[in-house]
Amino acid sequence: MKIVVLGAGESGVGSAILAKVKGFEVFVSDKSEIKEKYKKELNDYSIEWEEKQHTESRILAADEVIKSPGIPEKAPIIKLLREKGTPIISEIEFAGRYSHSKMICITGSNGKTTTTTLIHHVLTKAGLDASLAGNVGFSLARQVAIDPHDYYVIELSSFQLDGMYDFKADIAILLNITPDHLDRYEYKFQNYIDSKFRIVQNMTENDYFIYWNDDPVIQKELAKRDIRATKCPFALEKKEGLVAYVENELLKIKVKDSEFDMELNKLSLKGQHNVYNSMAAGITSCISGIKKESIRESFSDFRGVEHRLEPVAKVRNVLFVNDSKATNVNSCWYALQCMKTPVVLILGGTDKGNDYTEIEDLVKEKVRAIVCLGVDNAKLHAFFDGKVPAISDALSMKEAVDKCFAYAQKGDTVLLSPCCASFDLFQSYEDRGRQFKEQVRNL
Repeated sequence: MKIVVLGAGESGVGSAILAKVKGFEVFVSDKSEIKEKYKKELNDYSIEWEEKQHTESRILAADEVIKSPGIPEKAPIIKLLREKGTPIISEIEFAGRYSHSKMICITGSNGKTTTTTLIHHVLTKAGLDASLAGNVGFSLARQVAIDPHDYYVIELSSFQLDGMYDFKADIAILLNITPDHLDRYEYKFQNYIDSKFRIVQNMTENDYFIYWNDDPVIQKELAKRDIRATKCPFALEKKEGLVAYVENELLKIKVKDSEFDMELNKLSLKGQHNVYNSMAAGITSCISGIKKESIRESFSDFRGVEHRLEPVAKVRNVLFVNDSKATNVNSCWYALQCMKTPVVLILGGTDKGNDYTEIEDLVKEKVRAIVCLGVDNAKLHAFFDGKVPAISDALSMKEAVDKCFAYAQKGDTVLLSPCCASFDLFQSYEDRGRQFKEQVRNL
């Protein structure tokens, strides 16, 4: 059987290694340049590869194609494969065929990485053999091939879910659904919603589906779908049917004959959105049989995620906060909601079909100035001009940080929470966040 892997990043190379280990004929093709470390790995496993091109004859000869999540459906090679009827799957789908480990899967428009890493922190601290996969850590396929674990805690984007068909989660978490990546979904919100709900496909009565009960999109979809897994809804306010809620400043969980509570002020993660993330992680931990004392300890010493509301430094009494991971409007809404001081806000990047009305009221209430960091800021100006006292443009991180520092007054917060993808000026949101931190430290 011939397998072609499109894309030679962590996901693609992991898939290629697994395919080779399982005895398939493997060819890897990447339209961009492949990083040297991945070239070396492919060579070490005697896997054929090409870069900066797609050789159609080789790719169309495949019996099955494993597509990296960054490649859109509109890519010409994908269209040709669809026309031919070649099965196209994701790395997670492929890896799932060769593992009987427990799969804890997390998706949502916001909070995925924090929740994923928090669950992993709880499980490993309790002594379970658990590993991160999906959008964090090493690829699931790589680990299944050469470094298997008992538990995988998998952060799943909609792009990864799109290529999953027979894969099944043992525990599925859906944190929230707000418009995101609509440029990849024909600008139809329902297409994106359907993608997110693929996380519950194939689940049985023995599995668990954890979700935010107060999300109107999720509630509407639940009424339309027959989900066999045990439902575990959570929300802030106590009501019938919830397995987690807040009461008298206590986070309370009751699921699967297990009860847990913890004072909100003892959670290391602050902010309302992190209460939701902690609930999802707590429910998962209780289902997994983790002792209460161990959960409490993990919740109190968890350090959080880089580039997500990450305090960088105070310079002349101005706090700089790195929220580069906020690549959609809803993420920025959460960040602004957490702010207790006037804000100088950095927005901009590659717009994914954003609707900025969601943050309009918070911007008017809290934002002193906006610096638009991007190649094309026309949409930001069209929406925000006249709604804040000052707004200007920057074409580099140094320029953005310098302008923010000039706008800021003592006691203010400079917040990088861009609402947009990073690829116009930066390699990734991580690159954007690290450049922000570097420029802040240079002040």
